[in-house]
Amino acid sequence: MANGSPIPGTWAYKSYRNTAQQQVFGAGIFTFTTPTSSTLNGTLDMGGGLVLDLNGTITPASQDCPLTVHIVGSGRPGTDTQDWEYDYHGYLGFHWPNGVDQVASLVGTIVRAKPHNGGAAGVTASFIAIKQS
Repeated sequence: MANGSPIPGTWAYKSYRNTAQQQVFGAGIFTFTTPTSSTLNGTLDMGGGLVLDLNGTITPASQDCPLTVHIVGSGRPGTDTQDWEYDYHGYLGFHWPNGVDQVASLVGTIVRAKPHNGGAAGVTASFIAIKQS
């Protein structure tokens, strides 16, 4: 763990629209690095050339709150994601003291920060990401 953080590495990601139908909104692989104990960089690779570049902050756990990440995902110029921007806010999932084979998880919500491809800004979804080995 770089800087004592569980964040660096790869995470399997899936999100669901915050609607009664709970449609899958997105899926892919988060890859995070932590240049400092309070910053992260990386990518969200959704396959098929759809990649967001990620930049964010890490707030350490406190007595009142688990470790928190706030991430901005920006599309890449010249690709199908060039006009995309999403904001992610997530928490490190609770680690059960008696859990069996439990790995780290991030749980949170996202919002489409900019409209793109006919989709309006403001669309929200909930996500879960599970740390890979």
